[in-house]
Formats: sequence, C-alpha cells, structure tokens
Amino acid sequence: MCGAHRPGPGWKEERVNQDGIRIFTGNAHRDLALDICAELGLPLGEAMVGRFPDGEVDIKVECDVRGGDIFIIQPTCPPVNENIMELLVLIDCLKRASSNRITAVVPYFGYARKDRKDEGRVPITSKLVANLLTQAGCNRVLTVDLHAAQIQGFFDIPVDHLYARSVFTSAVRRMELDRPVVLAPDVGASKMVRAWGKALSANMAILDKRRMAADQTKVENLIGTVEGQDVLVIDDMIATGGSIADAARVAKDKGAKRVFICATHGVLVGDAMRKLAECPADKVLITDTIPHRREDLPGKVEIVTIAPLLARAIERIHRSESVSYLFNSDF
Repeated sequence: MCGAHRPGPGWKEERVNQDGIRIFTGNAHRDLALDICAELGLPLGEAMVGRFPDGEVDIKVECDVRGGDIFIIQPTCPPVNENIMELLVLIDCLKRASSNRITAVVPYFGYARKDRKDEGRVPITSKLVANLLTQAGCNRVLTVDLHAAQIQGFFDIPVDHLYARSVFTSAVRRMELDRPVVLAPDVGASKMVRAWGKALSANMAILDKRRMAADQTKVENLIGTVEGQDVLVIDDMIATGGSIADAARVAKDKGAKRVFICATHGVLVGDAMRKLAECPADKVLITDTIPHRREDLPGKVEIVTIAPLLARAIERIHRSESVSYLFNSDF
C-alpha cells in the first residue's frame, strides 16, 4: 500500500491548490516519486494503492483533484503487468474524479522491445500498451530513453521523450576520460551513441552483434578503434547483462585502457548482477528509473538519479514551456 502523509494547512497545501498541480504514484517506485516531489517542493498526493483479497488492484484518491493538473509517477518495470495495471486504474480513478489533465510519467516504458512484428504471428505489445493508456484517459506521456524511439508514434496524445545523457554528464566528467571513445554495443544503439560522441567530442565505435536468442547474443566484429583509449559503452538498458558485458570484454581485448558503462535503465534480471560484477568494466552507471537497493548491487555499479530531470520536465509541462530545452542541460 502506498500514499503520503496528510499535509497540514501550511504553505505547501496552499501552493498545490494555487498551482493546480498534484503528484501521485503507485507502488512501482515510490522513492523516485518522493524525490521528484522534494525537487518540486510539493507533497505527494494522498492515495491508497492496494489490493483486494483476490489480488485485484484497489485504489482510492484521498484528496481533491477536481480541475487539477495531475502527474502519475509509475515506471512499468518488473513486475511489469502489475505496474501497468496500477497505472491504468490510477488514470481511470483520477479521470473520474474530474481532473483537468493527466500525465503519465513513465521513466521506464515496459514492453518497449516489442515495437514491431519481427516474425509471423507475434504481437506489437508496445502499441497495445499505448492504446491502453490513451483509452484509460491519459492526456500526455513523459518518458525517458525509449528502447525504440518510434514508439512515440504509437500514441495519439503528446509524448515528451527525455534523454538521460544530461544526468550522466557530471559523473562522466569526474572520470576524466583519456581520449574517450563512445562504444555502441550494437547497431541499434548507434544513434544514441552518436549524440553522446557529439556531446563529449569523442570518437565512436560500434559492435556488430548477432542475436542468437532472446537472452543470447554473439559479437561478430568491432567497427572502429579503441586501443590505448578510455571507452564509454552506452546503451538504453541492461536487462540480462550479456550484451553490455560482452561489449566491455571486447573493448578490453582490443586494447582499451579503461572501460566504463552508462545505461539508463537497470532492469538487471537473471544473472545480470553476476555478469556485471565479473565483466572488465571499471564502473557501471545506471539511473534510478527502476528501483534497486544499493546494497544489492555490485560495488562497481553506481546509481545516478533522474529525479531533477523529471521534476524540471514536469514544471515545464505544467507551465506549457518547451521540454526540449532540457535536452542539453546538465543535472
């Protein structure tokens, strides 16, 4: 069950009423929601998000939201289906409570890897999730580093797509990289890595990878040069950890001086923890789009918070200001 303590009659409650903005969350990542609220100087909206005895989602919003500008913080991370259902029921509840606008803040968008029919008789699940959110009553979506950028086109409502590169910038600068090379672990990550290369004035390399199964890949070739240089492996997510560990290993085998990894979403399923601990990377940076207890992570893994970026985006959406302004800002 989740929900914030009831705010008193002080300035925070008055500010919420004056601005018409409310922040709510399900059970997916309450800590991130609280961090965003702290950045905004707002209390977390009062809501009970629990379960009926048979496991069905049970929700009650316990504060006035009539005419409000509502933001629901809910990454659809594992358990994906549970978190999607909570988000849908929260949207429906707030819509029926006469909210003016509802923005789903989905830092990690589940099912993003099912964005096309790559073989016969398979679904396009990310399109289905987009339809569900829209039909539930969502007016806008705010997300970070979609696995497939074209998913924005699956929605018939506005989508604000943020890039986590800006929140990694300070941590990367502290590494004091020597002649850095940004490395894409596969061709699909090349566009993201090209943007990193431009921001860091770094050369770029790409691994030619072949997927053998859903959780198994094989590296064929390295396009580019990494010998004697510091390598920054960039990707949008680490799921089982196989691809990113292979990229770090190949970079080292090809003569890289040091290897660092930056990945937005630390899904970290299966043997990912072990693979990261054993891979030759000196440090692995992930954001907190997905909740993890720091004590459960390998020592080389560092979490960089996405809360300031999301808070500034929420402010700008609420004020009808440009969100693209944030693309090249540091956090």
